[in-house]
Amino acid sequence: MRWLYLGVGITALLLGILGIFLPILPTTPFILLAAACFARSSERLHDFLLGNRITGPIIYEWCQYRSVSRRVKRWVYFMIILSFGSSILMVSSYWLKSMLIALLMILMFFIWRIPVRDTVIYSKEN
Repeated sequence: MRWLYLGVGITALLLGILGIFLPILPTTPFILLAAACFARSSERLHDFLLGNRITGPIIYEWCQYRSVSRRVKRWVYFMIILSFGSSILMVSSYWLKSMLIALLMILMFFIWRIPVRDTVIYSKEN
């Protein structure tokens, strides 16, 4: 079973990296899937993802609270609009444009449903 989790984790990580450059492939769900698989198969790879300055805080927030920060959510919206907007401008077929707009709306709805947790900064009183 450990090898299966490791294989799925590596595949998910590669798809997540590929999703950075491809507009329709989501990055964050694949990175979260990779982290979950690595937690069951490879402590070294799991620690690598948690120690990464970009993926670590997002994975930690999701594992602890099943939410994302407001900053991450804004960044996700920006990247989705940027990638889908450029794709919509590049295609010439109205059918493809409407399909991309429908996918954009569905994806935005799913992102909107993810809970947001405002991080509280505690100050040390003297």
